[in-house]
Amino acid sequence: MRKRPIATALICMMTCALLQGCGNTVEIADDAVIDHAIEEEEEQTPEDELYADAPEALRDLIENTNNEVVLTVWASSEDQDLTQSMINQFVASYPTVKFDITLGCESEATAKETVLADPEGSADVFTFVDDQMPELLQADALLEVDSFYTYDVKEKNVEASVMAASDEDKLYAYPMTADNGYFLFYDKSVFSASDVTSMEKLLKKAEEKNKKVAMDLANGWYLYSFFRAEGLEISRKEDGTNTCNWNKAGGTDVAQAILDLVATGELVSMDDAAQAAQLSEGKIGAIVNGTWRAADCQEAWGENYAAAKLPTVQIAGKDKQMASFCGSKLIGINPHTEYKEWAKVLAEYLTNEENQIKRFEVRGLGPSNIVAQSSDAVKSDVAIAALAQQAANAFPQRVGANYWKPAANLGAVLAGGNKKKKDLQKLLDETVDEITAPLEEE
Repeated sequence: MRKRPIATALICMMTCALLQGCGNTVEIADDAVIDHAIEEEEEQTPEDELYADAPEALRDLIENTNNEVVLTVWASSEDQDLTQSMINQFVASYPTVKFDITLGCESEATAKETVLADPEGSADVFTFVDDQMPELLQADALLEVDSFYTYDVKEKNVEASVMAASDEDKLYAYPMTADNGYFLFYDKSVFSASDVTSMEKLLKKAEEKNKKVAMDLANGWYLYSFFRAEGLEISRKEDGTNTCNWNKAGGTDVAQAILDLVATGELVSMDDAAQAAQLSEGKIGAIVNGTWRAADCQEAWGENYAAAKLPTVQIAGKDKQMASFCGSKLIGINPHTEYKEWAKVLAEYLTNEENQIKRFEVRGLGPSNIVAQSSDAVKSDVAIAALAQQAANAFPQRVGANYWKPAANLGAVLAGGNKKKKDLQKLLDETVDEITAPLEEE
């Protein structure tokens, strides 16, 4: 047991004072006085004992922090209560450091515009969606994460989320979620677990059961999955334009594979609204979509509601694993913050394993933390578990503005069966020319 030198000294002093002038009568201080003395001593617990388990770099930071640490944090309106509770717990974890942390409200979807409009007046720590990173980096609005205090962010999070938070192998943000992506929902009364491993098997069973498989082919978000399966890529350059090689070797094979799938009549192109409507009518047995469609699928299929990673697809006679775009919510640090190192510690705390599990439990947000993803609670969530299965073949969305319209047009032509019988190589050449075109001056 730890010695109590201060309490012992106080007790001795009180005893001696009582003995003076009392003859043979000895009085002992009551328990309340002793307890008070012990409590006072415990309040004076040395820092080296209080932070004994903290990494050395963190102990040094605490020791060298003499001023009040003033920080502002932004989180979405839906996350206000949860984030405030996390901040309160963070402050309580460092009782010897004086904090003044203010929580503000800013949506992840609009964080980029707000930060770019007033970098110096923006929050020190803020949440944003990963596809905003290129423009934030271009404006020098993100602090590089070049040191860790409580855990290695790169090691603790899934690779796709780390990629989403990085640029040229340098980390610029902290992964908070990894749940923006797509996979396959299916009715397990129609399809077996084996059926959903292959697009060809899936469509054959759909025909037998008089069901349709839905996917929004006229949308670059989903069309990407076929071209990336063949190893063909699209990426954004620093100036906002794109590089794209979909018209290179293998591109026409991808286009033909899509045409062949559509020709079966079982794979139908539908946008989100149409999918929701036809799910309720019982016409769809499987869809390619994201977590936002989970409630509709569960309502339509009840106890037969299931999900899995995307299937393989045959391209030029070879099975290729369908890929997907993925997205993460991230926490970034404003380079203008006065307390950069404490901002890092706070960002680590807000995105650590424990708090990612809390976010899942309270908000249903899918974790990026590897251990959190493997928890029983997360694995029992049908949609989140399927998203995690897809993660190995999911890639951060890094495309410029000129990608979306040409990709949608290409998808529409293929989804419609290429009725004008346009040469596929020419079709792809024209699409790539539009995707890679210079940006129009505003």
